[in-house]
Amino acid sequence: MATVVLAASTGWAMAQDAAAGEKVFVKCKTCHEVGAGAKAKIGPPLTGIVGRQAASFEGFAYSESFKKKAAEIGTWDEAKLSEWLADPAKYAGGTVKMVFKLPNEAERKNVIAYLATKK
Repeated sequence: MATVVLAASTGWAMAQDAAAGEKVFVKCKTCHEVGAGAKAKIGPPLTGIVGRQAASFEGFAYSESFKKKAAEIGTWDEAKLSEWLADPAKYAGGTVKMVFKLPNEAERKNVIAYLATKK
């Protein structure tokens, strides 16, 4: 079992299971690609999302409410991604393209651990 430990300056830290996160990420693959050469689909590619500026994938048409929220988000970290994945529309404060929610905290943390391995 692969375990990754993530720690953000916000204090969000806990042992995570990237392998389990890869299995959860299957739910995300309809809209997102990850890995070398990933392209935009319904959503932007998530390669390098941990530590990347929000709404920064060149050429992707982000919703207006998400573009406004992106200035506040700044750089994605584990805590911000977890809050986003729990309820994207609530986190962005308006209409967003991502309607999928990942309410299970352990699944969110594991999928973020998996994404952190995808630079």
